[in-house]
Amino acid sequence: MCGIAGCIHLNGRPLSPVILKKMTDSIAHRGPDGEGHWIEGNVGLGHRRLAIIDPSPAGHQPMISADHRYVLTYNGEVYNFRELRSELEVLGYWFRSRTDSEVVLYAFAAWGIKALDRLNGMFALALWDRKENSLVLARDRYGIKPLYYGYRGQTLLFGSEQKAILAFPDFQSTLDKAALLEYFTFQNIFTDRTLLNEIKLLPAGRYAELKLKNEYPSLQSTQYWDFNFREPENPAETQEYREELDRLFEQAVNRQLVSDVELGTYLSGGLDSGSITAVAARSNPYIKSFTCGFDLSSASGIELGFDERVKAEAMSARFKTEHYEMVLKAGDMERCLSKVVWHIEEPRVGQSYPNYYAAQLASKFVKVVLSGAGGDELFGGYPWRYYRATMCNDFEHYIELYYSFWQRLIPNKLMAKVFAPIWDDVKDVWTRDIFREVFRTHETHLDCPQDYINHSLYFETKTFLHGLLTVEDKLSMAHGLETRVPFLDNDLVDFAMKCPVNLKLNNLAEVVRINENEPGSKQGIYFQKTKDGKQILRDVMRRYIPAEIADAVKKGFSSPDASWFRGDSIQYVKRVLFDNKATIYDLLDRREVQRLVQEHLDGGKNRRLLIWSLIYLEMFLSESCSLKSKL
Repeated sequence: MCGIAGCIHLNGRPLSPVILKKMTDSIAHRGPDGEGHWIEGNVGLGHRRLAIIDPSPAGHQPMISADHRYVLTYNGEVYNFRELRSELEVLGYWFRSRTDSEVVLYAFAAWGIKALDRLNGMFALALWDRKENSLVLARDRYGIKPLYYGYRGQTLLFGSEQKAILAFPDFQSTLDKAALLEYFTFQNIFTDRTLLNEIKLLPAGRYAELKLKNEYPSLQSTQYWDFNFREPENPAETQEYREELDRLFEQAVNRQLVSDVELGTYLSGGLDSGSITAVAARSNPYIKSFTCGFDLSSASGIELGFDERVKAEAMSARFKTEHYEMVLKAGDMERCLSKVVWHIEEPRVGQSYPNYYAAQLASKFVKVVLSGAGGDELFGGYPWRYYRATMCNDFEHYIELYYSFWQRLIPNKLMAKVFAPIWDDVKDVWTRDIFREVFRTHETHLDCPQDYINHSLYFETKTFLHGLLTVEDKLSMAHGLETRVPFLDNDLVDFAMKCPVNLKLNNLAEVVRINENEPGSKQGIYFQKTKDGKQILRDVMRRYIPAEIADAVKKGFSSPDASWFRGDSIQYVKRVLFDNKATIYDLLDRREVQRLVQEHLDGGKNRRLLIWSLIYLEMFLSESCSLKSKL
């Protein structure tokens, strides 16, 4: 796990080593164990190393192939590297290290771009072909590791984080107002945009090629993999699916235990992290586990159930882990926010600061931690979302219903008011089209409720999960910590995509009946009846964790900020958002924003995500001097 950066002058101008070092220095937190630079004429690749597998000097990067044709800078872990190494050794390749990096290097030498199809893991990489004068940039299938790129005149720049690109001398950045509108619709960015016009994020499951031999060289992007949730034509017996899931889950966790440094797990008290910890503890006795809890003394309503420390402690005792906890309080967001904004860069889903503290805790004891991310998105953990668009007339009707639900911050009807100061600049941005574009390469012929559920699973893995992964990467690497996600093992994902919907959602038939026969006034009953999800995963995981954990209602990792913003943190909220000179009011209408915030403070609406996003944006703008003059 590392950080990468690179620079190519397309006009052939020699590259200064000082510039490349500035780029890698900006992401030194991602790789505190070493740095490396390779420059040849107008091309430079940089690397910051977090040594996990074979921490010896033999794993130094950028790494050059024995024939000196290929140069690789790589961030990630490929868990099937030993199997690939055996194949490559049969083909005559010789290895001088025990790293997965060297396996990736020779995989490209042997199989070209098709090597991407063979990699089971997480990665972002840049490969320079000295013979062909060409560059490949690539991300893993699911987008676990980020990779950004941008241009400064005739110079291509790329890196694991935007700050590596911004470190380039005289790089000019301007606010992408269209991306801002996209974020304040979905609390996420679905496209390849960032909040900076000049920097893009390479989408998950894609690679981009640059060939300097072309007359007008430019990056050409290709999708090499995509999610494809579908009902099997000839489904097997339920027990066969359960046994196969059991085998694949245990295999996935054990694959990701490979490490030459100490490894731990997050243990939230829920199904996914508890199951991972249970399997990991079999192979790694007294493994360390980590939990973040919340002070609920001023919480109310459903937030009173947000602290899962008691459940986590019980599972820790059961699996005999060496357990560590920390408790977050009102005010902890304010304390870390400037660091969180600097590390995350463009905002994504949720209120992510608890993840910052969780990673900080784990990094004090281990360099690698396993996370339960992906279990909900693959196995249907959010049924109350999917059921809102289960009975539809056709694909366009589905888009209408699901798009309406995913307006998470500001609904369309308020956009013109909220964005009044810049509305002329963004009025032609149609976020419904952005939403629909997610399905551009996906089948749009839908025949039955299961098809609509599979479409929702596709949507959430492409967007919501990708946002979670981007946040998790940035906040773990802020502390020099590698986060692994066993649910995103290739074999396990392939299984989940072909698993019948009725094994994930128990209440689908009941939902269909309610949709057909009950009026809208029954909506409360409707959602109460459909609190299920991940049924096959629950069935299998009862073999590993207590039944009361396996059968519990889904709870996300979230702090009780709805209560804190009305209580202990109300003065902080008012100080930031009721300051009439706040920078955000160059972009947003002050009266309308303050009206929406006041609705939350008065207890009328729960707008905690909007308040978090507004405070985040204010911090982002006020600390980005290069942006403030270019709004």
